[in-house]
Amino acid sequence: MPMPHRRPFATLIVLCSTLGALHGPAFAADTPVDAHAGRLKTVRGEVQLQDAQGAGTPARVGEVVNARQRIVTGAQSGASVVLRDGTTFVIGPQSSFDLQTFHYDSRTHDGSVIGRLARGTLRMVTGLIGKATPEAVRIDTPTATIGIRGTDFIVSADETL
Repeated sequence: MPMPHRRPFATLIVLCSTLGALHGPAFAADTPVDAHAGRLKTVRGEVQLQDAQGAGTPARVGEVVNARQRIVTGAQSGASVVLRDGTTFVIGPQSSFDLQTFHYDSRTHDGSVIGRLARGTLRMVTGLIGKATPEAVRIDTPTATIGIRGTDFIVSADETL
């Protein structure tokens, strides 16, 4: 007679699993595609994260980096950022780098990365976006725009012309 008691429990498990499967994609679609751009992997010396209004806070390893934020490094300082698609930025001393746009859909690997190096040095290693769609990755400087066609480059920008 224990069998009848197990059957309702088994039916409940199947019903919950089915509802979860049906609603899983809906919940995933509600999750913002651009939840965050990436995280600071290393911070050395004086490094600030600034918001769009210019308000800055000292940067810390593991801190979330979002689009429209600026990373500013002092003398003998530097930082590295790893974006969700695997793109890596290494920002050198006395630099100012704006992550202007970052869109990435981890399901389709579609997206774009646009940054601006106002001054200093930057090394970039492209991630999934740059490998799949190189034209969706761009770095601007005060005097040039760099379209990414390779996977690794270094750029330097001087704010005096």
